[in-house]
Amino acid sequence: SFLLLSAPQQYVLIHSTPTHNPAHDCASFIQVTDRVQGYYERFPPKSFNVAIEERPRPGHPAAKVVVLTQDVAAGETIYKEYPIVTALDPDVQSAGTHCTHCFRTIQPNLSLVLPLDADPLHSRFCSQACLVANKAQSHTILFSQDSPIPEELSIPIPIPEESKQARREAQDKYVAYLKKEGRTAPLLAARFIARQLAAETIKVAGGGKTRKLPGVENDYTDTDDTEYVLADHLERLKALDLDSVQPDEEELTLLVEVLKAGFPGLDEFVNDERYALMIAKMRFNSYGVCFDGGRDDRPVPTVPVEEMERTRTPHGTSRQIGSALYTLSSYLPHSCIPSARVSFTSGTTEIHVVANRDLKKGDEVTVAWVDVAQRVGSGESIVECRRRRRFELVRGWKFACGCQRCEDEAKVGEEKVKEVKKEGEEEDKTIGAINSVPIPKVDGELQTASEEAEPVEASSAIAEQPDSTEVQPPVVDEEVTQAGIIQA
Repeated sequence: SFLLLSAPQQYVLIHSTPTHNPAHDCASFIQVTDRVQGYYERFPPKSFNVAIEERPRPGHPAAKVVVLTQDVAAGETIYKEYPIVTALDPDVQSAGTHCTHCFRTIQPNLSLVLPLDADPLHSRFCSQACLVANKAQSHTILFSQDSPIPEELSIPIPIPEESKQARREAQDKYVAYLKKEGRTAPLLAARFIARQLAAETIKVAGGGKTRKLPGVENDYTDTDDTEYVLADHLERLKALDLDSVQPDEEELTLLVEVLKAGFPGLDEFVNDERYALMIAKMRFNSYGVCFDGGRDDRPVPTVPVEEMERTRTPHGTSRQIGSALYTLSSYLPHSCIPSARVSFTSGTTEIHVVANRDLKKGDEVTVAWVDVAQRVGSGESIVECRRRRRFELVRGWKFACGCQRCEDEAKVGEEKVKEVKKEGEEEDKTIGAINSVPIPKVDGELQTASEEAEPVEASSAIAEQPDSTEVQPPVVDEEVTQAGIIQA
């Protein structure tokens, strides 16, 4: 029921009904089936000039991808999109140099701030619109002392001071954890949950009708109608393998305490399995937001390289200022020769998908999830560039790229191996020829270099050296082994 009905409210309403009418149940099932099958007929909106289709992937099962519904010229913007949720990198959030909501660069003395006793996250906003939207979407539930219940439903009962204090302590502990961990996925997940709660309370206040959050102007890409909710979008997104995503137990405990302080009893709807799945989807689909090529002062993660959090960005995760999750752009597959590129030329989290070359109707829209440019300036070879890209993809998203560029460059690597092998064989022949040349003995007799020579006592000042012609065992690249790929 939770998977099909999209909202806990519907689950509660159905199962609290005293009697069930079989005809009504049948009609409800048909409605649910239509919702599931009709989603991609309504999403994305026709105005975006793209559609989602299922197509085969090189070396992988068929997957849903974004295709054009009209021709696009090189350099033309295919579509623009606002995110569902965002999260600044913790160090950027603490610095106060960017808007907490839209990531716009701001001057600290010109920003809008909330009172410190009402905002443990120390948020800053570039405008009143961003402040209002952020509060409506998630801030009120997660980081404020305001009531999360809409005014239409609020009960005029004063909140005890001890309840306020407990809520603030829970928020302080959660913010301290986020700063310590230095990751964005936990905050993305928390804000997504808060958005769901805010939308449900607004829906209840509207008598069961879906309503937009007040004060939110530029919001995420939704369907052409209001029949679907956030859960419908998230449910259809891919996720990392749950075996590779194991949220810290402390992380969920702290979040639940924050939510319970605003919504008593909410812990029944946020369990380990659901939270792990949400984190897995945030980590697989989130984009790294970079302006003008990104920054170069991001703190180096202290966790092992295999556990590092990665986001989709052609500049590399190390250059982002924060992360954002999008409904439509989550369907854009990776390619090392992408047909389009993502940019943030507006200076905000609004993502622009721009064509790299002339594209025709029906062409697939692909982007680069990692830095795919060959670093010629640092002496990086074609083979090394391919190896770096594929390492990043395996470590971040657990798949091996099968694009045409990777296939073509694999042949270059094979030729290189053959060339090295041939050089080795020629060297062996040369050494063999030298060993077969007769050399005079001290007594005038001849012997070849390959014959056993008289043992010579080595000087104590000279270390014994291995035979240069001895075949040494191959060295297996530790990084390759850790990534699960063995390459020649």
